[in-house]
Amino acid sequence: MLDLARSAGPKIIAIANQKGGVGKTTTTINLAAALAEDAFKVLIVDLDPQGNASTGLGIEANEREYTTYELLLEEIELDKVIQETGQANLSIVPATVDLSSADMELISNEKRSFLLHDALRQPAMDGFGFDFILIDCPPSLNLLTVNAMVAAHSVLVPLQSEFFALEGLSQLMLTVREVRQSANKDLRIEGVVLTMYDGRNNLSSQVEQDARDNLGPLVFQTKIPRNVRVSEAPSYAVPVLSYDPGSKGAEAYRALARELVTNNKRQAA
Repeated sequence: MLDLARSAGPKIIAIANQKGGVGKTTTTINLAAALAEDAFKVLIVDLDPQGNASTGLGIEANEREYTTYELLLEEIELDKVIQETGQANLSIVPATVDLSSADMELISNEKRSFLLHDALRQPAMDGFGFDFILIDCPPSLNLLTVNAMVAAHSVLVPLQSEFFALEGLSQLMLTVREVRQSANKDLRIEGVVLTMYDGRNNLSSQVEQDARDNLGPLVFQTKIPRNVRVSEAPSYAVPVLSYDPGSKGAEAYRALARELVTNNKRQAA
């Protein structure tokens, strides 16, 4: 098992890309499920007002009485807002569309960038024994995403294997740099993971080459293939690891989880 210095709490990773449709929520759900399958205790914080991570893990709208909105803006007890999912070792703080108004409400709060940071570090969190917290960010570089970056130890970036994929990365990297300079000096890039990769497609190979040329070792060796099982799983409200455990998509997310854990062991050594 990975020693994440339990006295310091769980490893917190923001999964972010301001471009929509890159596999961000899919990566959050399935990476969390793969880590949970390896007996790590994982919490997903759904910070996207669309609430797709919540829906994708079977949390119905009428089951979301307390959400990330309350976690950020109200003094809510953690055991009310953290829900178990149907997956062993995997819990979630769900989201609803209420979160879409949080950006406006945060502006007037003097601690607006630190609300999630403080919420995830309250003493009661220790009792849950989480090893990882994965934050599913909205597809924009707004105050919610800034909250995630201030709260996180690192940022994991899903990168769609399509034309123009690298163009949006510069703005994301600039935001990470700004957060590092102003609010979270230890924030780092966990890595960039290529999603929707089609090895038969020259474009996917070119995007991979460009990413590795520009970002070097920041790009995970594991690539997430374009896989119909990955696309189908959310409609059954389960990760692909449960929907079709032997699929190429499920195996890829297991490999990504192993690579992530290995990288963190190496950094902790």
